Amino acid sequence: MTMVKDVDARGMQHCETTALGVLLRHEGLDLSEPMLFGLGSGLSFVYWDSKAMGFPFLGGRVKPFELTRNLATALGLELLVKETTSPRKAWQDVAAPLDAGRPVGLQLDSYHLDYFSNKVHFGGHVVAMYGYDDQDAYLVDTAPQGGAVSTGLAGLARARAERGPMTARHRSFTLTVPGSPPSPQDRIIPAIKKCADAVLNPPIANLGHRGIEKAAREVPKWLRRSGNPRQDLPRAAVLMERAGTGGALFRNLYRDFLAECAQLIDSSQLRTGHRLYTEAATLWTEVAALVAAAGESGDVEHLDQAGVVLHELARVERDAMLALSLL
Repeated sequence: MTMVKDVDARGMQHCETTALGVLLRHEGLDLSEPMLFGLGSGLSFVYWDSKAMGFPFLGGRVKPFELTRNLATALGLELLVKETTSPRKAWQDVAAPLDAGRPVGLQLDSYHLDYFSNKVHFGGHVVAMYGYDDQDAYLVDTAPQGGAVSTGLAGLARARAERGPMTARHRSFTLTVPGSPPSPQDRIIPAIKKCADAVLNPPIANLGHRGIEKAAREVPKWLRRSGNPRQDLPRAAVLMERAGTGGALFRNLYRDFLAECAQLIDSSQLRTGHRLYTEAATLWTEVAALVAAAGESGDVEHLDQAGVVLHELARVERDAMLALSLL
């Protein structure tokens, strides 16, 4: 058995920040999950639909692995990324740092992990790996998934090899903290302004505050859009509320990030942003409940009301980012 020593296998709420926390704590840098998320400029929104999709996708964060790249840039971390089409080389890329006593981050499809009870393909899932033996890999996933968990090596190989939306080619990565890293406090304002610019000035109408407006127009049509609304709508609601794909989870993280920042920096813009994202998180929870109710009842009025709340959300999040852009 190979097991990295002194790993703080603490599961958080979001998969990518959970993995980042494991890797950075092992390097001696312990930041809260909201701070990891905020310094990585992780907040976003996308409404995505196509004829090839079974049901629309709502994303509440930047695309997978962009948060990791943003955080590494902000804090001057050495990010070493390995990708390959070869399963044999992919295993070597993981085993080598583990054998040397360092945990590794992996991007994979959660569908193939033994401990996932909800079998839905998601190729943007991220975990930290800290050990292995002849049969199993030892991982750190989110707290809702169990924190420190294990999965069979065969399933792990399938998860890493999966192809499709948001997947990567057996991506693995390590992080190294430099001897004199920049203070996280010094990187707060640039990270917030980067995030605000992306939300306020999206290149297409599916993204940012314009994407939320699009969702406000499209969600009332979801009973007609779905082939199985009793399954699709409650599942979308669960993803929004608990996984954060467009819902409250990431707004909660950004709210808490802004609260932590306001304790370090005296700024009326930060306080305004915090107040508005507190409101936004509550409204996203309301949207998720309305979507779930529509799926269970078949009553379109719930979706019409969700559309009204989404229009309000587009305004709230735009106003929040306008205030934060003035930092």
